[in-house]
Order: sequence, then structure tokens, then C-alpha cells
Amino acid sequence: MHIYRMKPDGSAKEQLTFDEYNNWFPHISPDGKWMVFISFLPDTDPNDHPPYKRVMLRLMPVAGGAPKVLAYLYGGQGTLNVASWSPDSKQIAFVSDAEKSE
Repeated sequence: MHIYRMKPDGSAKEQLTFDEYNNWFPHISPDGKWMVFISFLPDTDPNDHPPYKRVMLRLMPVAGGAPKVLAYLYGGQGTLNVASWSPDSKQIAFVSDAEKSE
């Protein structure tokens, strides 16, 4: 599970993430410079989108580059389901399920 981008017509597919994590649900900042996404651990089934797993919230430039971990949390499905960026591209909102237990 990796993150790709492509042109609106489906051409020019380009892979953006290249690590061992299962990267999912990217959100582009309003200024178009950044992307925030969830990274599941490698043992997560890529066909599953569980709601309560150890995940990382990561940030990377849309132009490419190494992702930076913003937070380690319990989350997954539901963590970034809405427009997550502030209008000035300086803050993000997300949901963590820290109160639950496995």
C-alpha cells in the first residue's frame, strides 16, 4: 500500500512513498506544498482498513522526499476522514483512539 499521484485523466502515474509501511489516505495542504497521511505497520493487511491500530501520522513534501513522523498514535480508519488542514496550511486535525484498549 503506497501513495501515488497521477493526472486527472489517469496518465502519468507516479509513486510517492517507497518504504516498508502501508501508507494510506493522503491529504494535500491548501497551499499544495505538503501531504499528511497515515502509515500502518508492515504486518497490516493492505486490504484491511482497521480503525484501531498503532499508526504513524506522517508529513512529506508533495514534490517528494522522505516522510517525517508527526505523531505515533492509535488510529486508522477514521483518523483522517475529513479535510484535515487549516486554511493557512499550518495545522492539521486528526482523531486518535488513545482511550481504547486492545
